Amino acid sequence: MNKLEVKEEYSNQTFEDIKHVDEFGNEYWYAREIMKVLEYSKWENFEKVIAKAKEACENSGMSAFEHFPDVRKTIKMPKTHYNVGKSIRETIKKIGGTMPEDLPTPEKSLKELEKGNNKLITK
Repeated sequence: MNKLEVKEEYSNQTFEDIKHVDEFGNEYWYAREIMKVLEYSKWENFEKVIAKAKEACENSGMSAFEHFPDVRKTIKMPKTHYNVGKSIRETIKKIGGTMPEDLPTPEKSLKELEKGNNKLITK
């Protein structure tokens, strides 16, 4: 099966399956999901396609800024990170230490202290 035949297999449903809808009913798609559907293996190559689509949007009198917002998906923190933090807090509690949130707040920030030290050094 050649690439042309593969592309003919795409349907509206292909894109409906990766469609997202926000709380106001606006439909949107993530570029990285479209990239996979269109069988691009490298983001750098697909980014060129996005740039051409933005240009076509502007050339048709529409705002690329409104139709192609730059978004970043946040990722879920790995379970390991949570488990390490939990273990550290349990150890602090076990040995009777002070929890980080209970430590006293210094009068000056680290940045202010460094600034003061730099003034002393330069004199």
